[in-house]
Amino acid sequence: MKLKIYTLFFLMMYLAGCKIPANINVDKNIRSIPQSYNETNDTSKVDLVNWKTFFTDPLLQKLIDTALLHNNDLKIAYQNIEIARSGLQFTKGAMLPQVSVGSSAAIRRYGLYTMDGAGNISTEILPDKIVPVNLPDFYLGLQSNWEVDFRGKLKNQHQSSYARYLQSMEGIKYVKSNLIADIVIAYFELLSLDNELDMIKATKVKQTEALEFIIAQKEAGKGNELAVQQFTAEQINLDILENEITQQMLLQENKINFLLGRFPQTIARNQKTLFDKLPDLFAGVPSQLLQNRPDIKMAELNLLAAKFDLNAARAAFYPSFTINSGLGFQAFNTKYIFRTPESIAYTLLGNVVAPIVNRSAIMSNFNFAKANQLEVLYKYQQNILNAYVEVLNNLNEIQYVEKIKKLTFDKNVQYQQSIQTSLDLYKSARASYLDVLLSQQNALQSNIDLINATKRSMILKVKLYKSLGGGW
Repeated sequence: MKLKIYTLFFLMMYLAGCKIPANINVDKNIRSIPQSYNETNDTSKVDLVNWKTFFTDPLLQKLIDTALLHNNDLKIAYQNIEIARSGLQFTKGAMLPQVSVGSSAAIRRYGLYTMDGAGNISTEILPDKIVPVNLPDFYLGLQSNWEVDFRGKLKNQHQSSYARYLQSMEGIKYVKSNLIADIVIAYFELLSLDNELDMIKATKVKQTEALEFIIAQKEAGKGNELAVQQFTAEQINLDILENEITQQMLLQENKINFLLGRFPQTIARNQKTLFDKLPDLFAGVPSQLLQNRPDIKMAELNLLAAKFDLNAARAAFYPSFTINSGLGFQAFNTKYIFRTPESIAYTLLGNVVAPIVNRSAIMSNFNFAKANQLEVLYKYQQNILNAYVEVLNNLNEIQYVEKIKKLTFDKNVQYQQSIQTSLDLYKSARASYLDVLLSQQNALQSNIDLINATKRSMILKVKLYKSLGGGW
């Protein structure tokens, strides 16, 4: 008898194991990351300091601290952790026996022309008491159900949930890195507008002085109305620029407030921070991006989870072994239910189930997991490529923007000197009023260009800081 049972069991295992699809090996498909940026040999370790060390403006730090407490995207990311933790607990519980306590009350009546009904008529349930036709049934006890995971399906599902839990933890870092960078960039944009507004106001003062001098020249018969009209029009143009920048400042303040998770209000800031020097960054070698960037770690963990999902889907083709058991008290009358050992009832059942015919459902689930793993693999490769290109672009831009900023500074010095020179020459009748007007326009634009070059340099360093891992 035992030999027949074993033969049947192994026959089911063999039939279930026929034509089981093979897993895919993704390790061979992962492209290697380049050894350097732009063929440089910088092998220094990336030393990414904490954001509070990198951004030292107290007002900016206060804004970031507020965002880390109230930003809605960050709150959503924390809830994703709770969701992943719940999934992890669920898969962990599925690997353990399920034990529950329960009770039931029922009444049964068997047909008299059945085996049970005919047997009960002549059977005594108690001395001198025949089994009643309407037979009550009361039960109180424990029930247990356990799927023995000998093929690793539940284990792979648990490992997949654990990988996604770790991915959600990296997701917090990713959201924080992007949030901090967005706030800092918006803050520098606002500081740039502050400085532009100051330049416009300073230019208006000089323009007013020049206009008053030209009006005096006209009244003395040494000038004409055209010069007055030209300078007056330029004053109006400066008023227009001032209003445009003020409106842009309000939009930028609203953007920062949105990132902070609060309604619009005035942003306290120190506009001189725009010209502070940020700490130097060392790009190191590209392979360090794999350890520092949260988005790459997320993609890597997602790839790992997809691998476990595929293993679990493949294990579904094999037989499953389930043990069901119960232990409790059962009687036809409640006054006998705790009488032992007569009322003790128990069950023990082992089930072996193997899919043999019509396996389309588990095959489609396997194909889905397989396609999902390949999709996640390509996204992982895309993330690595994107990270490398981001750092490379930032390094190249910083190199050229620093040169542009130096040249813009030299140009600005010349234009600032030309303002007084043109005015002096005009007073001595050696230059026209157009020279004065043009020199003031060029000086203003040069100041704005210098502010924008400085802002661009600061923003690129912030982007590089984020691209190298954002301090993680």
